Amino acid sequence: MKKENPWALIPFVVFLVLFIGSGVITGDFYAFPVIVAIAISGAVALAMNRKESFSRKVDIFCKGAGNLNVMLMVVIFLLAGAFSEVAKGMGAVDSTVNFALSVIPPNLLVVGLFIIACFISLSMGTSVGTIVALAPIGVGISEHTDFSMALVMAAIVGGSMFGDNLSFISDTTITAVRSQGAQMKDKFKVNFWIVLPAAIVTSIILGVITMGETATQVEHLSYSWIKIIPYVLVIIFALVGMNVFLVLAFGIVLAGGVGLAEGSYQLMDLMQKIGEGMSGMYEMAFLAILIAGMVEIIKLNGGIDFLLHLATRRIKSKKGAEFGIAGLVSLTNFSTANNTIAILIAGPLAKNIADQYGIEPRKSASILDIFSCTIQGILPYGAQFLAAASVAGISPVSMLQYSFYPILIGICGIIAILIGYPKQKKA
Repeated sequence: MKKENPWALIPFVVFLVLFIGSGVITGDFYAFPVIVAIAISGAVALAMNRKESFSRKVDIFCKGAGNLNVMLMVVIFLLAGAFSEVAKGMGAVDSTVNFALSVIPPNLLVVGLFIIACFISLSMGTSVGTIVALAPIGVGISEHTDFSMALVMAAIVGGSMFGDNLSFISDTTITAVRSQGAQMKDKFKVNFWIVLPAAIVTSIILGVITMGETATQVEHLSYSWIKIIPYVLVIIFALVGMNVFLVLAFGIVLAGGVGLAEGSYQLMDLMQKIGEGMSGMYEMAFLAILIAGMVEIIKLNGGIDFLLHLATRRIKSKKGAEFGIAGLVSLTNFSTANNTIAILIAGPLAKNIADQYGIEPRKSASILDIFSCTIQGILPYGAQFLAAASVAGISPVSMLQYSFYPILIGICGIIAILIGYPKQKKA
């Protein structure tokens, strides 16, 4: 019999108290550095269970931190950060945004912003980066039209969550796939057909809401096709099943080559951008390492066995297990206000549930990603809402009423579980 020990979960409680408690007290949920909160929680985990020697606990911590999937995740984080920064630095984001705005009819600007945000986030792999790129444009459009600022910002936030949930270089997607042992292309295909209806319905809703509103033509914006190509090719190569390391390496070389050819970069400037992109992912990489080590200690102390029993004691079917995974990651995301951290924490437990009830890795990874993005997309204290509200000068709460896409992907995720999509692959 495996041991079950609820006291082993104290490090999780310490993390939530530090992270959420500081946010409640200060009004800023990012005031307490998350990596410091995790480091303190890891130290608490190591201090527990005096039956084991400290040296052995450190060895187990390091073994968990150095897990194969965790190290792969870290390298992918670094490559994804480098590609995103290099592409952005040579003007790929501006060109993509300007091209899309140039071809969108004025009366479809809000729908267009949502679709642009979908593509940009799919290309960049970051929801916050997408919001930072598009929010100033959204502010300008709202100020020169009758479109509500909250509506415009909510459309951008919704579109940003599309790529956060699907992009091959999103830290959220990478974490979900690696934690479940899934193939990226398999998870993408399952996920895409779940969220596509949500994106279509969101576009229709936004179109109906803005129908009849007056809008002026956006002035002519310059763009370069060649700067958009790296994003497009990375998506295509990933979809056809190329190894993610090769995809990202090719993307860095291509985006860097374009930047050198058209004068955005000198060679050393390019190297600097690659370094900046990688360093921008250091915190996420170390979070993954520290959380994995802490979870391994909690597992040693019986905490994971307790959670597994708690999460599965009322589960009597595969569908029930899938809803259990969805609820687990949703609750974790509410607590941490960060979908990647939520998946990092819930991923190992979700993997245990998936293995016990025969849920395919592509499906469990998809559930983790969809429901974490659903919650993240409706949190007024999440980074996405705060970033958009800061640029627009509005209350994050004012955008909630227009948060159609995150809610719809949650509904589509529930429907997918109920109808048993996707069908189990034949052995």
